[in-house]
Amino acid sequence: MLRHARARDQKPDWTFYCALGRPGALDAEARLLGARIIYTPVPIGLQIAFMRALRAEIRKGRYDVIHAHHDLMSGMYMAAAAGLPVSLRLNHIHNADEIVLTTNPLKQVLLREPLRRTGLALSDRILSNSNHTLDTYLAGRQRRAGRDIVHYYAVDAAPFRDLVIDRAAFRRELGLRDDTPILLFGGRLAPEKGPVFAVDVFAALRRRMPEAVLVFAGAGSEEDAVRARIHALDVEDGVRMLGWRGDLPYVMAHSDWFILSRPEQPMEGFGLAVLEAQLAGLRMLLSRGIPDDPLLSTACYRRLALADGAEAWADAAVALYAQQPSRQDALAALARSPFDLDTALAHLTQLHQP
Repeated sequence: MLRHARARDQKPDWTFYCALGRPGALDAEARLLGARIIYTPVPIGLQIAFMRALRAEIRKGRYDVIHAHHDLMSGMYMAAAAGLPVSLRLNHIHNADEIVLTTNPLKQVLLREPLRRTGLALSDRILSNSNHTLDTYLAGRQRRAGRDIVHYYAVDAAPFRDLVIDRAAFRRELGLRDDTPILLFGGRLAPEKGPVFAVDVFAALRRRMPEAVLVFAGAGSEEDAVRARIHALDVEDGVRMLGWRGDLPYVMAHSDWFILSRPEQPMEGFGLAVLEAQLAGLRMLLSRGIPDDPLLSTACYRRLALADGAEAWADAAVALYAQQPSRQDALAALARSPFDLDTALAHLTQLHQP
């Protein structure tokens, strides 16, 4: 968003206060774009000391707006700013998992509601990346007009719009026939994304379309479990594991289906990969753990319960294969949506006004 603001000749005066306390991959670019970056001198695990350090920086910097992005943990940030002359406090919720940063299960339970109540009480506005995430954070409370607001992610369409497509060449890179249908799992191989179930779906799909191949573009804690399932179902010859790819839009645009078989509970906060899959022209197999928010009017998808089983998912994949989603139509739909960069930047600028 900072990059786009500068491209539009806007010069937002933004300071990033980094809770990890160490440099990140985009720090140098952010500085070149005019932002300041401050690393916390105290680990966030030392809650009281962390809050004192943050409070000292807020007082020193004399900031007009505080925009916290740490979900439930943002209650700490709001408490740190309490009583200081800040014009506007924004509490921005991005995940519906409601994680509290502690490995102690009892503390997870005991701290969740106090952090929520603190964030709600001390924030001027609650922002969220989807309707589901907002309602989850409000936990049964009624939305307050003008205060509890959905502000969607913006997506840069350029990596999808400027792609040169050569399906045959991509398949040859993977040692496949030129016309091989590809089922893609793109992203973290983590329990909350359901990669093991994707292997089950592929095994069922292969009984219907023996020429199909499953591609994993990502890595994570479930990688060993995924490999074990691939071996157990005897489908090693039909799976390609690419690891992390810096060109995921390219991989997406050269595939045929995108699968996201997330467990239904807790639901995905938004599902940015779902939006990107549409811009790549993919057919989508989605679980009921994915909200409606990222679906464009042009979406080509089937939504199924995990309990429907892999066979039903494979049937849905075969049915979807007869459809031809348009990348250009999806890009046009994005330009008319809240996910458009100009639209999202204008909304964010408005939200930063007291």
